Amino acid sequence: MIDRFVALGDSFTEGVGDDDPAYPNGVRGWADRTAEQLARRNPALAYANLAIRGRLLPQVLAEQLGPALEMKPDVVTLYAGGNDLMRPKTDIDALAERYDDAVGALAETGATVVLFTGVDGVEDPLFRRMRGRTAIYNEHVRLIAARHRALLVDMWAMRELRDRRLWSADRIHLNALGHTRIARAVLDVLGVEHTVTPGELGPRAILSPREERAQNLRWAREHALPWIGRRLRGESSGDTITPKRPELCPVSEPGH
Repeated sequence: MIDRFVALGDSFTEGVGDDDPAYPNGVRGWADRTAEQLARRNPALAYANLAIRGRLLPQVLAEQLGPALEMKPDVVTLYAGGNDLMRPKTDIDALAERYDDAVGALAETGATVVLFTGVDGVEDPLFRRMRGRTAIYNEHVRLIAARHRALLVDMWAMRELRDRRLWSADRIHLNALGHTRIARAVLDVLGVEHTVTPGELGPRAILSPREERAQNLRWAREHALPWIGRRLRGESSGDTITPKRPELCPVSEPGH
């Protein structure tokens, strides 16, 4: 029986892209969806989500690891490093050492630790350039998971995540369909029975080269350029954001 579930990380775990004004910070996400399923099996479940969008891995660990350890979770999830990989000068090996230490600290509490590899962006023009760096990061994560007997959600192997229809308009964050698939994968790796269904996508629309170029230009104008602007100004999308669930508390589903 899982009594305490704590989620750590960045926008992926906060739930960005899965917009829902009924939830804290206006987003739902895979962690909330997972907690809701766990609470159906154990109504006494207490859940905290400390993730904040835009955080780099060192920030995640500095801000969230200590509070998470104090909560003494039965299950703790950790995903961080995606924002670091988008910075070409990031030392991935040094990043992995800090990640390893954090996972070790979590595992020593006796909690079940769930980790994630990065997604294979081979079909996306932006993330294709990061593919080699992501693969190196993933190998570190796999080794860390094995060393500390953590569970692993291998998003690199989830080929359906290459489908752009599972991503929000910014192409960086999963949408509701994508977050639903991650919740399903987390519950499966935990061995928890659930009622999460992935939803049917149907056949992909085939775009002409002209339509594809128009989409890419719109994405660059509406999402890429503002992101670059924040980087140049030293700003982050999470500068004014606080954790959506900073303390362990019962789970309630809006509308239920």
